[in-house]
Amino acid sequence: MSSAYVSKRIGILEQMLGVRLFHRTTRRVIVSEDGEKVYAHAITILENLDGLLNELAERRDVPRGLLRISSSFGFGRNVVAPVVARLVAAHPSLQVRFEVFDRLVDIVAEGFDLDIRIGDEIAPQMIARKLMDNHRILCAAPGYLKQHGTPRALQELAGHNCLVIKERDMPFGVWALRASAGQEETVKVTGSLSSNHGEIALQWAVAGAGIVLRSHWDARPYLDSGELVQVLPQYTQSANVWAVYPQRLEGSAKVRVCVEFLRHELAQR
Repeated sequence: MSSAYVSKRIGILEQMLGVRLFHRTTRRVIVSEDGEKVYAHAITILENLDGLLNELAERRDVPRGLLRISSSFGFGRNVVAPVVARLVAAHPSLQVRFEVFDRLVDIVAEGFDLDIRIGDEIAPQMIARKLMDNHRILCAAPGYLKQHGTPRALQELAGHNCLVIKERDMPFGVWALRASAGQEETVKVTGSLSSNHGEIALQWAVAGAGIVLRSHWDARPYLDSGELVQVLPQYTQSANVWAVYPQRLEGSAKVRVCVEFLRHELAQR
C-alpha cells in the first residue's frame, strides 16, 4: 500500500473513533495511549475471528490461515524447517511464519501459536504433545581423548575442557545427567570455549577442542563416521521433543494437523 492510502485510512479510523491514534511531528510518528488501546482490542478481535475460522475449519478438518511457529536455532533450522515446508506443500490453505530463537519463547506474550522445543520442563498452563523421544549425550573427538585422557567418572569432567552451550532455558555451565541406574547427578563444568549455538559447539568438538553435551539426533552423524565418540555412555540427559501451545488453541484444526504432521515426520526420521 502507498503511504497516502495508509494515512487516509488512519484518518478515517481516527474520525470514526473520535481519538488521535498517533502523535505526529515532522520527524517521526509515535503511537498514542489511545492508539495502544485500540491496537490491543484490534488484536483480540482478529484472534476471535481467527478462532471462528479455525472452529469452522475444524468441522471440515481443513487447516487454513496463518500459523506462527517458533523453535530453537539448531533443531529449528535443521529439523523443523524442512518439515514445515512439507507441511505447507501438503496443505495449500495454510501459511506459516517460522522463527528460531536462542531462548525460551513466551508463546502467548510473543504471539506464537506453537513452539517446537527440546526439554521436558513445560509450564502447566500450556498443552504439550510429545513429538519424539530424545536425549543428550557426552561426546568428544578421538584426538582430544588421546591427548587429554578419557573421563571414567562424571566428576572428572570438571578437569576437562568442556564446550559449554547457553541454549534457551538450559543452565549455563551446569550439566545435570541421569545415570543408567536411575540416579540424578550434577557436575559444574568450564572450558576455554562457549557459545549460545549448539552447532558451533559441536563443530568445536569435532575439531578436538573438548567435550560437548549434545542431543543424540545432532551428534549421531559424527558418531557414525567416527569423528566423535561417546564419553561416559552410562550418563544421558533427557531432551524429548515437544509441541507446546496455549489452551485456547486446543480445538484448532491447523495446530492439530501441524502437530500430527510433525509427529509423523519425526517418527520417520
